[in-house]
Amino acid sequence: MRVKQIEDLPIATSAELYQLSWVIEQLMADPRRIVQARSQLHMGQLVQYWDWGTGKLREARIAAMKDRQVTLIDERSKQRFSVLYAAIAPPDEQQETSTSPSPGAPLRPPPEIHHKQDFRVGQRVSFTDQSLNRHVGEIVRINQRTATVHCDGRAWRVAFALLDHVTNITP
Repeated sequence: MRVKQIEDLPIATSAELYQLSWVIEQLMADPRRIVQARSQLHMGQLVQYWDWGTGKLREARIAAMKDRQVTLIDERSKQRFSVLYAAIAPPDEQQETSTSPSPGAPLRPPPEIHHKQDFRVGQRVSFTDQSLNRHVGEIVRINQRTATVHCDGRAWRVAFALLDHVTNITP
């Protein structure tokens, strides 16, 4: 941590600590910081976040990204919860503190983002639902912002950015 004067915090008054807390909240809610954090993240990415209860870094997978918060699924407990973007350790900091990936291991690029013009009715596609379950189906309708996909006896309306092409390989 690069903050100076941390040694003085135990002797600060309650009013000073409250003021400091307010300033920190304002800084964390700054839209520029949120945009910067979101630009480094993508759905399904394994990240490290600061657990408020323990004050330690823990691993979780990104399940959803909202305006001010990100929904994570904890790798150990498999619990789903939301945290502020500020709780996510930046990728460069994660690499320094993480012991699982080997140093110098190549990073995976974010997934390719598809658009409406990339899909046609009748194409086989796959997507991951909110519970991170993978589904494969066929496009039956192209809407303005979504495609209607039939799979598993159910119709799903899925945003184009969440769809992946499926290629049939026959011998």
